[in-house]
Amino acid sequence: METSTLLTKEKNANRLINVISVAVPIVVAVLLGIRQKVDLGEWTTYLPHINGVINSITSVLLVVGYYFIRQKNVPAHRATMTMAFSLGAVFLVSYVLYHMSNESTPFGGQGWVRPVYYVLLISHIVLSVVVLWFVLRAVYFAWTKQFVLHKQMTRWALPIWFYVSTTGVIVYLMIRPYYTH
Repeated sequence: METSTLLTKEKNANRLINVISVAVPIVVAVLLGIRQKVDLGEWTTYLPHINGVINSITSVLLVVGYYFIRQKNVPAHRATMTMAFSLGAVFLVSYVLYHMSNESTPFGGQGWVRPVYYVLLISHIVLSVVVLWFVLRAVYFAWTKQFVLHKQMTRWALPIWFYVSTTGVIVYLMIRPYYTH
């Protein structure tokens, strides 16, 4: 393929990744900020519990995917990481559906656990916004067989993504007693 065509494709991919990385958090924030909730039914009250399971599975898949690549088992790594990425997309939809249709649950813990909860929650939220760009770039580099760049990007993407999915589970377990359903 011609060099200028490759550069154009690369530039377009970078632009798309940047737009998605900015647009998704903005759209989620806007949807979460809507005060008028949409009645999607009682089933949505189970979504936080499902999201806890999704984050748990994602954390395991990230570790397993890392193991597979360390063993040079590229097909198993690719399949595992594709599952983790897909679960991330399912989580995002589920998270938005829950918050569009249900009020946020306040944390009821007191004492030392309260600041611990909020430190975990805030770091989880901030890094969940940041990690999207890294993950999208890592996936793009893998799909386009730019494995040196993929490896460089995953040095950041993997630990941040693992932290976000794991703290998602911890935050869920800490707030779980305060859900009404």
